[in-house]
Amino acid sequence: EAYVTDYIEKSFGGWPRSYPYWGGDAMAYSPGGFLWDNALAHGKTLRVYGEFVQATVRWRDPARKGRPNFMQCYRDYRDGTNKIEITATAAIKTLEPHICPTAIGFPGIVSDQHRADQFLRELKEFEAKGELPNLMIMLLPNDHTAGTRPGMPTPSAAVADNDLALGRIIEAVSRSRFWRETCIFVVQDDPQAGFDHIDGHRTVALAVSPYTRRKVVDSTNYNQTSMVRTIEQILGLPPMNQFDASATPMASCFTDRLDPTPYAAVKNNIPLDQINPSVSAIEDPRGRHWAEVSLSLPLDDIDEADEDTLNRILWHAQKGRDDTYPAWAVLDEADED
Repeated sequence: EAYVTDYIEKSFGGWPRSYPYWGGDAMAYSPGGFLWDNALAHGKTLRVYGEFVQATVRWRDPARKGRPNFMQCYRDYRDGTNKIEITATAAIKTLEPHICPTAIGFPGIVSDQHRADQFLRELKEFEAKGELPNLMIMLLPNDHTAGTRPGMPTPSAAVADNDLALGRIIEAVSRSRFWRETCIFVVQDDPQAGFDHIDGHRTVALAVSPYTRRKVVDSTNYNQTSMVRTIEQILGLPPMNQFDASATPMASCFTDRLDPTPYAAVKNNIPLDQINPSVSAIEDPRGRHWAEVSLSLPLDDIDEADEDTLNRILWHAQKGRDDTYPAWAVLDEADED
């Protein structure tokens, strides 16, 4: 949207009505529409994988009750047993004709490898037809992690899952017939949720194309509207509002020299089914504490857990200690007021 509504601005501190990441709250929509509305209004084609959808994850056998857990979903994916049905339904009507019906966003009980596979399957179909949608939007959510909740992937495995899925997608696109006319933009959605030596307002962003300056870190002061504007300019779309109109395009990421060399995905060195142990199996008292806290947090969906608590869980999971947590980087409640 390249825009934050007054409703979102006023709700941000506590989300009293809803957390509208998946499109379920019309009060959060920009009056100027979404990027995909802009594309469709100007004759562009669209395909969406997991963004603004409601997911269904269930056993195909109606006699089996309860939702499958991560390991059941992962084994079903790994072994190809097809015992679990995974489907997506558009959360807003304009997206209904454009979503991949088997590509979901959340929940994290489904591996990002499944999400990547849905795109890769359709990419083969696009290659056979010789046509690729002009704008494609995809959500790969598993690097949000589930903390150290027993039965879910360890934080390291969750991030490895996400990295591998992205790498597989980029490799496939870079080896496709569409590569010379394709640009992939990647951005992490929650930079403000993690504080380290890097300011919480900064995040990882990637631009991947045959015209990208390779092995270069671009330190230009871009923001997320810069990425929106760059996509608009590539597709020949007008800006939606004053924010993307005034945003700095990501021009310095690119060169006019073509380099069609394909990318190769790096294999994971952490097993994707590396699972957080049960509370009783954890010897470290603080690790046991954080596992218990993880069980109490609403980690099944996006961004519902207290940010600072989850940050501390992840810090201990990776560092093995609590005392080095950069609490200085987080404002206390008095300062926030």
